[in-house]
Amino acid sequence: MPRRERNKFVKRGQVLELLIEDYAFGGKGIGRIRNEHGEFVVFVPNSLPGQLVKAQVKKSSKTYAECKLFEVLKFSDDEIETPYQEIPGAPYIKLPIEKQHAYKKQSTLELFKRIGKVTDIEDKFDEFVTSPNTFHYRNKMEYGFSAIGYNHELKTDVDEFTLGFKKRGTWWCGDDLKKDSGLFDKEFEDKLKLIKSYCVNTGLPPWHPPKREGFFRYFVVRKSFKTNRLLFNLVTTSYDLPQFNLNDFATFLVELFEERVAGLLHTINDETGDRTIATTGKIDLVYGDDKIVEELLGLNFEISMKSFFQTNPKSAEKLYSKVIDYALEKKDAIDNTVVMDLFCGTGTIGQILASRSENAKIIGVDIVASAIEDAKENAKRNGIEGLKFYAADVGKFLNEHPEYTNKIGTIILDPARAGIAPKTLKKIINLNAERLVYVSCNPATQARDTEQLMQAGYTIKKFSLIDQFPHTAHIETVVLFEKA
Repeated sequence: MPRRERNKFVKRGQVLELLIEDYAFGGKGIGRIRNEHGEFVVFVPNSLPGQLVKAQVKKSSKTYAECKLFEVLKFSDDEIETPYQEIPGAPYIKLPIEKQHAYKKQSTLELFKRIGKVTDIEDKFDEFVTSPNTFHYRNKMEYGFSAIGYNHELKTDVDEFTLGFKKRGTWWCGDDLKKDSGLFDKEFEDKLKLIKSYCVNTGLPPWHPPKREGFFRYFVVRKSFKTNRLLFNLVTTSYDLPQFNLNDFATFLVELFEERVAGLLHTINDETGDRTIATTGKIDLVYGDDKIVEELLGLNFEISMKSFFQTNPKSAEKLYSKVIDYALEKKDAIDNTVVMDLFCGTGTIGQILASRSENAKIIGVDIVASAIEDAKENAKRNGIEGLKFYAADVGKFLNEHPEYTNKIGTIILDPARAGIAPKTLKKIINLNAERLVYVSCNPATQARDTEQLMQAGYTIKKFSLIDQFPHTAHIETVVLFEKA
């Protein structure tokens, strides 16, 4: 067996100081190492051209290395001061929003050229849809407790009670959120330190990640932009629970936020894994309601703590409006055929489409039965008729419902980040729809699927980008495909 050639530039685990020179899709900054052996490319997530960063090599090959960002040592000349506390979830908050948009657009178009083999993607580009709220746009946040904090002056971890987010580049180290991060509700985040003080004064310990023990684990908050109310979920272990008075904690939250408190839930999570809701734990209502109501394009949706719901509802309205515009572009194609809303989840897109087109026959299909039940309830609540929901696998759907064979004219696709599995995509192609409206939160997998769709005779007619997550690398895409 030939001996593996040693990398002449870096080794795994090595900590580097790098100047970031370029930007690649997904928020990967590109640095380069140049020596007598030549030039070597290093990718560092959540970094920008012009930054000097400290990063650790996680994976390397002969031609490039992937790193984890530890710290920004020098900011880019493009970055500006902001009044917000920096957190890992908003790596580009110092970069003016127009420059963020430019990076997202350029890198996504390059992705479709490289992976999707769409050489004329610029000609298909429709528009870049900006988020109505650049700051304070999120409707959900998860704050973690930790028994290990970080001293920024000494640049070392210390034993202390923290409530906030993980220190960038670590899994064991918490970092207190002391003021507004610019992403979530300002009043809430400014008062988070008071919630921390309340918990510290109980004498009960926060979670210790390396030891995998402690009482306080997470504090999760959902917000309704329609009602301005907050739904809380305190996640703890069952150990020491008799020493913590949940009702007193609920009273404290009501004193802090008054009529904004919709409800308080308590979740027991004794698992060692790093997740808020345990598979074996239980969730109880302590105070108020267990749901809040949000509005999208005039329709109301009940959201529980576990529900999937768009994180930026104001931008989601723009996203869904674009999807509906593409779907309704050829009105006769909607009126005389069936529209299939695939991966429909709780049925948001199908309901909005049904409310805009009286003659449309819409079917929502999702393999998750609980999501379909929620979809039926939402449609009933909104008084929307003319659509049906099925819990089914797309491949088996037509066998179980032959009445739809050769009648599906438009398919709306909104898969998870992993994209569409190749076998499932073949089944979708076999449905022989004239038009596909493909929504994606991960353009890399969408670009991959585009190549297969083009080989099957589909062409891109229009293509839009929607900025759902300002100050991050994420971008959402909506692509209209038509049969050639």
